[in-house]
Amino acid sequence: MTLQNESKAGAQSRWQFDPYHTQVEFAAKHLGMMTVRGHFTEISATGNIYPDNAAASSVEVTMQAASIRTHNETRDNDLRSSNFLEADKYPTITFKSARIEPAGQDRYTMTGDLTIKGNTQPVTLNVVRYGEFNDPNMGHRIAYSAEGQINRKDFGLTFNMMLDGKWVVSDEVQILIEGEFVEQPAGTASA
Repeated sequence: MTLQNESKAGAQSRWQFDPYHTQVEFAAKHLGMMTVRGHFTEISATGNIYPDNAAASSVEVTMQAASIRTHNETRDNDLRSSNFLEADKYPTITFKSARIEPAGQDRYTMTGDLTIKGNTQPVTLNVVRYGEFNDPNMGHRIAYSAEGQINRKDFGLTFNMMLDGKWVVSDEVQILIEGEFVEQPAGTASA
């Protein structure tokens, strides 16, 4: 992900998505009791980031549906199947921001379109700027998190069954995205 930042002096510096320090995770209740957590291992992102002008920033994230992992291969295969994500038919899950607004010190509200199984719905995520780090070896970095909640049925994920009076999978799914962006020296080609 290559991001652009225009300073007050007018010069531009590029910010590149760090795939080794980015994660997309989710959590849902199993039988109304235990929280099942998972993540996607194959993520790509593009966009522009303006640390001093959130409204001008934008982000697009793509996850490969088949890369879903929940620490249980049987469950992962079920989530990839026609019961849930239909990864063969809908290989990607995407989020594209439409609006980012300040919501306090180092906090923002990001609204965008989330597409799962060909169903696109608006989603609002709460964003926190974790901070900056500047090191000659690791580079100048900015880290953000974004979290929110969706109803999986809004995206065509309607399969469920009841066991002993309890739904196997909750309708509500928590989303958490964390990522670092690295400033690129002037004249560096984008990745």
